Amino acid sequence: MTPRLALRILALALGGLCAVGLWRVLAGLGVQVPLDPNEGWNAYHSAAAMRGAALYPPHDAYLVNNYPPLSFYIVGAVGRLLGDFIFAGRLVSLAAVAFIAVAMTGISRSLGAPRGIAVFPALICVCGLAFFSDYIGMDDPQLLAQAFGLAGAWVLLAAPRTTRFLALAAGLFVISFFVKHNVVALPAACGLWLVLQDRKSAWRFAAFGIGFGLIGLVLFRLVYGVSLLSVVATARLYSFDQLFAALTAWLHWFALPLTGLGVLLYRDGRRREVQFCALYAVIAIALGIVFLGGAGVDVNAMFEADIALALCAGVLIASLPGYRGVAAAALYALPLLFNGATDKDWQAVYWRLQPFREEAVVAGKDIALLKQRQGPALCEMLSFCYWAGKAPTVDFFNVGQQFETGARSDAALSAEIDAKRFAVIQFDPGSDASLGENAHNAMARAYRIHHSDWYGTFYFPK
Repeated sequence: MTPRLALRILALALGGLCAVGLWRVLAGLGVQVPLDPNEGWNAYHSAAAMRGAALYPPHDAYLVNNYPPLSFYIVGAVGRLLGDFIFAGRLVSLAAVAFIAVAMTGISRSLGAPRGIAVFPALICVCGLAFFSDYIGMDDPQLLAQAFGLAGAWVLLAAPRTTRFLALAAGLFVISFFVKHNVVALPAACGLWLVLQDRKSAWRFAAFGIGFGLIGLVLFRLVYGVSLLSVVATARLYSFDQLFAALTAWLHWFALPLTGLGVLLYRDGRRREVQFCALYAVIAIALGIVFLGGAGVDVNAMFEADIALALCAGVLIASLPGYRGVAAAALYALPLLFNGATDKDWQAVYWRLQPFREEAVVAGKDIALLKQRQGPALCEMLSFCYWAGKAPTVDFFNVGQQFETGARSDAALSAEIDAKRFAVIQFDPGSDASLGENAHNAMARAYRIHHSDWYGTFYFPK
């Protein structure tokens, strides 16, 4: 067997693994099963954007928006056609992943990887997203922002460094920021890399990026009447214990890719493509570590680091001759193949053939229950209230963080709960997104448990 054939077989194995994960995503796209509390939250804001309502409610509102605006308009436009903003967000997320795979392959080619090897970073990335997160096919702007950012990097690396293409790359990076504000490592790495490679182009790129960014911030202030920086800087607890636990879990699976980065720097640290990948990886890892300690922060904080290390993989595999390259590719694939072989959820037949079957039955009953109850509902899982046709009431996580940090009093909401304003309350008593002790005590006084299931506990007024 030649090294080239061995690489093809390994790529097919990874592709098959990705297909299993993507089948589950495809099967769940239109199912009314909440994948994350953020889905309903995003859907309500997309709906507000489409009907011209206030996208950024006042500070005393119980529905908080701490994201930039572009994703709500993109998903909203698709949702207006489909009639379901959660379904629309899932489709946009899936399309973003498809583009991420294409862009990573194109970037790998621009970094010198042959066609047969350039596909590996994309396969590693997509398989990793499918195995270690549930963001593919979720109504969340993270992957859409990553797609715009990778488009900017692809333009910067593949196109001539003319004023037009530098402006296009900078514009795409700014768009990615206005989709999700935590995608900043890649433009920073591109700017620093250009300083090393082509200082004149670096200054032009930086000027366009700063200029477009300032224009965007000014337009945001004029349209919404608030500063975007004040919008995204919401109250949030920070925990070093959480940071350590999350980082340890990440390192468990990414120790081998980090070792690959070290080998790459040791062997070829002066090559331009190695410097690009290393800058991206180091900046992304550093920023991700900072983000990980924030309350409510998920694995998406490390997505840029994951993408950077996958790009490093393509450069390293391409630099190793013969079976040494095959061995490196196999080592990168090993954690994914091992997880696929040992994860019980993936081994279960229903997970592969009938995803979400049991979840859909339970969720359907909960949504029907909410629809039957006349009056406002308080849902921690906002997608339940969205599908039940209820108006949004309280953003459990962000409002809960305001209570926890002392940025806001919980007296008014506790009084509303005591007054039995809500016809039904749904939340997980053990959730990190709880509304605090006073609100819980008010629920205990004024509400009784109707039932509990996978999605939490449902309370009716006493």
